[in-house]
Amino acid sequence: MNDALQPVLLAGAWQPSREPTGSFRAADPATGAAIGPAFPVSGGSDVEAAVAAASAVAAELAAAPAERIAAFLEAYADALDADADTLVALAHAETALPAPTRLRGNELPRASGQLRQAAKAVRGYAWTHPVIDTAAGLRSHLAPLSKPVLVFGPNNFPFAFNAVAGSDFASAIAARNPVIAKAHPLHPATSQRLAQLAHQALRDSGLPAAAVQLLYHFDHGIGLRLAGDARLGAIGFTGSRAGGLALKAAADAAGVPCYAELSSVNPVFLLPGALAERGAALAQEFFASCTLGSGQFCTNPGVLVVPHGADGDAFAAAAAAHFAAAAPMVLFSAGGVEHVARGVDTLRLAGAQVLATAPTDGQGGFRYPPTLLAVDAADFLARPRELQTEAFGPVGLLVRTADAGAMLAVARALEGNLTGTLYRAADGSDDAAWRAIAPVLRARVGRLINSKMPTGVAVSPAQNHGGPFPSTSHPGFTAVGMPAAIRRFAALHSYDGVPDALLPVELRDANPGGVPRLLDGQWTVADVAARA
Repeated sequence: MNDALQPVLLAGAWQPSREPTGSFRAADPATGAAIGPAFPVSGGSDVEAAVAAASAVAAELAAAPAERIAAFLEAYADALDADADTLVALAHAETALPAPTRLRGNELPRASGQLRQAAKAVRGYAWTHPVIDTAAGLRSHLAPLSKPVLVFGPNNFPFAFNAVAGSDFASAIAARNPVIAKAHPLHPATSQRLAQLAHQALRDSGLPAAAVQLLYHFDHGIGLRLAGDARLGAIGFTGSRAGGLALKAAADAAGVPCYAELSSVNPVFLLPGALAERGAALAQEFFASCTLGSGQFCTNPGVLVVPHGADGDAFAAAAAAHFAAAAPMVLFSAGGVEHVARGVDTLRLAGAQVLATAPTDGQGGFRYPPTLLAVDAADFLARPRELQTEAFGPVGLLVRTADAGAMLAVARALEGNLTGTLYRAADGSDDAAWRAIAPVLRARVGRLINSKMPTGVAVSPAQNHGGPFPSTSHPGFTAVGMPAAIRRFAALHSYDGVPDALLPVELRDANPGGVPRLLDGQWTVADVAARA
């Protein structure tokens, strides 16, 4: 059976799966037809070999010069750009995402750009946060875990969050940790091609070949056992709340940090002045954001808080017209269609009414009609958990409020989210309401947004693609933005009275590289002697 299956990247080489428990193929979401070659479902032998091989090279990678790590990340980024035609074709076939705009024009450049930003952070030691206390004789910095990092890739970003190319991957490698990448089974050929490019760049850089390994799929039980393996240094996960929490429970039992992005409805508050000023434009903006990528964004605006009254009613009618006129949208998988349908059923059973849904078109494939629902604030407050169910697709819920006080009550009932948005009028008439609601919303979101939809996530050092539970498993870390994303996969190392020559380079007295350091309570690039 191994001869008919694609090889895995294991222990530094492409080789047959050792004891596959099954096989699978990708599917074309637009038609539902199976495409491409067969890939193995790895068994326990593959997983054990991956952990052993990664553990064996962890110390070597941790000791690698920063320049070599940065060179690998940049060479890999260059390889992605040079192989764009092949990568885009593979990803388009497996995801049906638009090739010229989404994949080539946005996501692939974002993936290579993240790798280059990680390389810059490596060269500048920005992620290590060096601290020197000369009076106490103590020096500390963030350093490699010296253990493997297990990365689970999601279904919705075949490049920018791919387990073997995305932000989690770049962050873990930048922190000088080996990566065991678990591809998402919806785009195995894309992940394979990315891993081939990473493997070649790794070999060319002189880093240990087992520093990057790829497994395409394994069953739930093996995944839980792997997550609970104390030889791991950390886990990066993007996916469903149920799957992430199961992995986190297994990891917690073994003392393995699990940084999981789980779910988010990304509430948007439309304040009265903004509605009066530009309600029709906001209806179009909301529809475009809610249906972008068929609604399969973790920052999709799933809940809109809209006042009652003429302006709010006009907005709801305009938004409903956009949803009703749209065609059913292609999702990634049959399972994705079932998940969205269950989410909509949950919202309806909790009291939400369907305002509009697109007619079916009989085209086949994995499609779901854009759907807009509505519920009164009183009903939302009576069943807030059910009415914050994430329907991961082109689905939005309007929560209709009587006044600013009801908006504030809705804000207080929200779970933790990646983003929260407040739309305000340009003339300042909403500013008092903004000031009342924003502090409540601020405590419940990772990124507070003013007057724009949340679907865009800039790759910036100031970005926070994280938030309070249940949007993520930890409110203090982001999955996007260097150097902060790198710090998830690092350990705090302190040195007490260690001679200068034996210290890590960014903690020594001399600072020829101009690394910003917290020296005796002040940030500076000066040498220790110069500050004495």
